[in-house]
Amino acid sequence: MLGSPIAHSLSPVLHQAAYDALGLTDWTYRAVECAEAELGDVLRSLEAEGRVGASLTMPLKRAVLPMLAKVERVADEVGAANTVLFGGIVGEWWGGNTDVPGMVVVLTAHGAANKPMTILGGGATAASAVAAAAALGVQDVTVVARRPEAAASVAEVGARLMVPVEVVPWDRAADALNAPVVVSTVPAGAADALSVHVPRKPGLLFDVVYAPWPTPLATAWQAAGGAVAGGLELLVAQAAEQVRLMTGHEPPYDAMRRAGETALNSC
Repeated sequence: MLGSPIAHSLSPVLHQAAYDALGLTDWTYRAVECAEAELGDVLRSLEAEGRVGASLTMPLKRAVLPMLAKVERVADEVGAANTVLFGGIVGEWWGGNTDVPGMVVVLTAHGAANKPMTILGGGATAASAVAAAAALGVQDVTVVARRPEAAASVAEVGARLMVPVEVVPWDRAADALNAPVVVSTVPAGAADALSVHVPRKPGLLFDVVYAPWPTPLATAWQAAGGAVAGGLELLVAQAAEQVRLMTGHEPPYDAMRRAGETALNSC
């Protein structure tokens, strides 16, 4: 896992739990502090070590794209690759995106298909949420952003995938919570003030924050009788898909989820 800062990441716990459950005793996964300017050198160094690939956090998910020889369709559509696999030819790297299929797994499990969706936030995770909405047949998406002009790239993802996306300013967030599905892609604390605006009959809230959990918004949502999906579900789902890509094995979801829950409870 490459990023900066990266020490807080649960990804090493999840991936190592998968390797242990699969009996891959010679496989290891570690967090590597890596700034954007260092990305190319760090990837080359990992490839020279004989590593299969790497996971990336933002802003590396976008910075890596020009370095890739091949990019799978979803990563190209959202303009972000969170997974790099090293090829048989040195320097021939493949980039994929497991954030989107991870979101699809979580949203499908909670019955979000074909339902109007509000997305809080206008960054890369919001773009992944739009792509997930497209995969689920959603045709009504509202993106609520503090800087609507900065969310133009998110709307462009919707246009490419033929999903109508309306971008509105943050002062309309309270009304937007009335959607059947609300996906909060903002960092911890950014949506706390919205907890007093939870609708009387809320639908589904999918909050991508996993620590601290539950968030004030998730707590208020559940108290009002709404369904809630948390960031750990997403983290496990996207990590599981990375395990599949890197190892070729069916990922052990239960073992990964238990490891993540144990790690969070020990914090």
